[in-house]
This record gives sequence, C-alpha cells and structure tokens, in this order.
Amino acid sequence: MDEQPILELDGIDVFYGAIQVLYGIRITLNRGELVCLLGGNASGKSTTLKTILGSCRPKSGKIFLNGERIDTLPTKEIIRRGIAIVPENRRIFPRMSVGENLEMGAYLRKDRDRVRKDRQRILELFPRLAERIEQPGATLSGGEQQMLAMARALMSRPDVLLMDEPSMGLSPRLVDQQFDLIQAVNKQGTTIFMVEQNAGMALSIADRGYVLQTGSIVMADTAASLLCDPMMREAYLGGDAACGVVDP
Repeated sequence: MDEQPILELDGIDVFYGAIQVLYGIRITLNRGELVCLLGGNASGKSTTLKTILGSCRPKSGKIFLNGERIDTLPTKEIIRRGIAIVPENRRIFPRMSVGENLEMGAYLRKDRDRVRKDRQRILELFPRLAERIEQPGATLSGGEQQMLAMARALMSRPDVLLMDEPSMGLSPRLVDQQFDLIQAVNKQGTTIFMVEQNAGMALSIADRGYVLQTGSIVMADTAASLLCDPMMREAYLGGDAACGVVDP
C-alpha cells in the first residue's frame, strides 16, 4: 500500500449550530482498502460522510484526498477530485432508465471513450442491470436499486467510494448479495469507506474498522481484531458470539 493515505481526516470537529456532533475525528484509508465506520443511531456516522463530501463544514481539523486538502472545497469540486457516494436509501433517479442513471454518474467526466468502456465493465459486474438497461429505476426491486446506486457511483471512476448504510431496507438474502458485490468492487481496486450498522457483515469483508460513539472514535483496529474484541462483541455483535462468528 502507498505510504500516503488516499483519504485522511485529521482532528475533525463538526458542530450543528452550538451543538458539537463530531469530536477530533481521525480516520485514514490506504489505497485499495475497505474500511468500515460502525456505530449506532445518532453516533455521527452520516455526519462524517457529509463532512467528507463538503455538505458539512468542520469547525477545526483538515481532510486530505491524495495528499491535497479538500475540506475547504465545494462539494462539486470534491466529487471532481475523486469522491463518490452510494447514499442511504439509494436515491436513484426513479423516472430515468437504468442506462440514464449510469450516465448521470459520469456527468463530470470528459473522457467519453473511457466512460463507454467503464459502462461495459460495470454492466458485466452487475448483469441484472444490463438486463434492465431500458427500464425506469422505479420499476427495479430494492436490491436492484441498490446495485444501480453503486454502479452509478462507480461511473465517476472514484478514487474513494463512500457507502452510507448499504444494507438498510434489504432482506437478509439481499444483504448477503449486496456485501458480496461490495467485496467484488473492492477486489477490483476501488477504495471503499463504508458506514454501516450491521457490524458483523461489515467487518466480515473489511480490512479495518472504526467505531464511533456520540461523535468520538472509541475503537480502531483491524476487522479481525474487532470481531474478537470482547467489548465489540458485547455491544455490536451479540454477547454470546464466538470470536470471529457473528450471530445471524
């Protein structure tokens, strides 16, 4: 892995008005990693993603992408620099076709030949979408819409792919399928930073993980170590779970 992190959050404090919601957040991602950010509701996970994207501004601290500071940039420029997101609840364009949704993912790109090649590669990774290329997004199942949201984000050829609660609203079978796809995308070389409440599933495919509680990082380790940590197992994985084994 590169010595310089591809994405670095250095001492990030974020306030909503007078209320502080993130406290000194320090997170690094190395190129090619899959890193998860875990925590319960209102722990600050989504705020962390919004801060990376520039829709929340830190009161203090800095964010770097490929060694360049981005926390002072507008969201459009941050996306142009190489950040993409698969948002919570998918948020596809329901009236647009699958193909048109994919085109929207590449709207900032000028390299049209590579866009066409990426579109073909992504449809090979998501064959269900290829079968439904002319269908409106609204006609897809929940799992297919999640695939489309991920495929749309990949069309921007991001340096870092952010994912906000990818398992939300999916059946257990579709959750398994979704995490298989996330792992496949990562193995093709995409660096992924995933916010997720399903700690067991996230850690089962991640390289490393951070645990966020009330706006502060309280644990940070390899995924394997977090799966075996007694405090982690008690709080997030089921107190009776054996090391490395998560209750369904």
